[in-house]
Amino acid sequence: MLDGSYELVDGLVREKDDFYPTPPEPTRAFLHAEIDRLRDFGLIWEPAAGDGAMVREMESLGLTVLASDMVDRGCGAIIRDFYSFNRFDVCGGGSAIVTNPPFQECGWGNGKARWLKHALDVLDVDYMALLLNWTWPGAGGLAGFWAGHPCARIYLMRWKIDFTGQGAPPMLNAWFVWDKKHQGETVLRMLDRKDARQTELFGGPA
Repeated sequence: MLDGSYELVDGLVREKDDFYPTPPEPTRAFLHAEIDRLRDFGLIWEPAAGDGAMVREMESLGLTVLASDMVDRGCGAIIRDFYSFNRFDVCGGGSAIVTNPPFQECGWGNGKARWLKHALDVLDVDYMALLLNWTWPGAGGLAGFWAGHPCARIYLMRWKIDFTGQGAPPMLNAWFVWDKKHQGETVLRMLDRKDARQTELFGGPA
């Protein structure tokens, strides 16, 4: 550890608490694709709000957002452990989640998909969109979870997101969407970093 706040891993600095604010492009592209469905909810819950990066993007489109996190990073979030929420806390308008979750809690090796199971089984949300590693479903241990909780839609982002600002991002990411309203097989769609949707949403250059 260096000054108790970060460490060097494979030449890159790893942030304390695995805090990596989400750049605006992936959120904006996703919102363009899913905004009509999101407007069906009176409230969107961002339970890993961090410094409010995603919250601000959603609010800019007129969505009402409830922010929570385990760490206070100055965005006005409720400071509370995700696992302490139950379905009565998030009933009604809080039945939709959009977030960049803690990846270790969503994978199989360490988390055993604990985060996802809590959201879909305990909280029983109607809708959830998570920004995850594109290769996430490939973990062998997740086969049972995936069979019982298939996605409605997957949006592959055809560029590598630089979460750290240190360059050379190592992987592709995708939005995985669970939606009780969806029927049929999982739909795969593509999102681009620079295209008309950025200007269309925010009135400026991509």
